[in-house]
Amino acid sequence: MGRLQDKIAIVTGGARGMGAATSRLFAQEGARVLIADVLEGEGHALAAELGQRARFERHDVSDENSWRKLIDDAVRSHGRIDVLVNNAGVLMFRTLAETSLADFARVIDINLIGCFLGVKLVGEQMVKQGSGSIVNVSSVDGMKGANGLGAYSASKWGIRGLTRVAAMEYGHKGVRVNSIHPGGIDTAMGNPYGEPRSEVNKRYGMVPLQRVGEPVEAARVSLFLASDEASYLCGAEIAVDGGMLTGQYYVGFPGAPGV
Repeated sequence: MGRLQDKIAIVTGGARGMGAATSRLFAQEGARVLIADVLEGEGHALAAELGQRARFERHDVSDENSWRKLIDDAVRSHGRIDVLVNNAGVLMFRTLAETSLADFARVIDINLIGCFLGVKLVGEQMVKQGSGSIVNVSSVDGMKGANGLGAYSASKWGIRGLTRVAAMEYGHKGVRVNSIHPGGIDTAMGNPYGEPRSEVNKRYGMVPLQRVGEPVEAARVSLFLASDEASYLCGAEIAVDGGMLTGQYYVGFPGAPGV
């Protein structure tokens, strides 16, 4: 307990999924959490659940004015911003041939431009303070290709590159910028039909851990990067993927279960 004691944290997309798990964990560890999301009902409910350590604010990450208001409100209330988790994002399954310009632009606006605005504008506040930690949520699809995920992969590769640049530009000013790269996580985005986890796990036979991840498992990595325990990490890329990027686990080969 207390790994983020009295730190001021913003979590975008914080109302559900990995964002909600992150908001909960940060509050448990002593942070004052600003839950930023367009999902008002879920956001207010989560803030009420977490009590005095959390507040919800409606926030569109693709809108610069929304960012400026969010930052102004946080600084007015608390005097500083110690942590930003750029978690908000959308997923779209569509081949390149099926993807319209409007489809592509929407994913880029939310996933990549939203992250850029957070890094730029919250980063400016952190530089003024001389300290801060930014955690950008990319994806394993920011480290590899995947058919049907052209817009999503492009946005997540962009977040990876943006993180490295920001780490170089902000690190010597006291602001650490790192990225996490979740694989399959059991959220509304990754499991839109709400299948039982036992059923979802059947699709993960080629992942070394052979199961889908839980939202809190990604949140714990964001917590580490946000905390002072990660004081010498800047520009790091941490895959939270059950070993997915290690390679495919071929059932029937030596070392596979039952062989």
